[in-house]
Amino acid sequence: MKTDSQASVFSVSDLTQAKSYYIDILGFELDFDFEMGHYAGIKHGKALIHITAGDVLAERVGKGSVYIFCDEVDDYFAQVKANGANIMREPLDEPFMMRDFTVLDPDGNMITFGRPLNSD
Repeated sequence: MKTDSQASVFSVSDLTQAKSYYIDILGFELDFDFEMGHYAGIKHGKALIHITAGDVLAERVGKGSVYIFCDEVDDYFAQVKANGANIMREPLDEPFMMRDFTVLDPDGNMITFGRPLNSD
């Protein structure tokens, strides 16, 4: 088997609000939006996140987490902070040799953006 890609799936309470946050605040692009109205895909470069709002996954709302590997984080952090992102943790050099920061979406799903420290 050869894998091609992956997408984390986040449960959200309001799909329209979530899409707006990811696109307008975090700078993602809409990848697809199913007509049934409760499932969409967003992307930033090659990073994919699927978001869903539906009764089946209601108990999972806000319990998601993803780590997105990037080539830089400080300029992007300044941009999303200025856009009004819900900052959980500002950029920090980690002992595991990553520099990263974390934001929360409107439901509390965690998105961490990080780059290797040796990529300077």
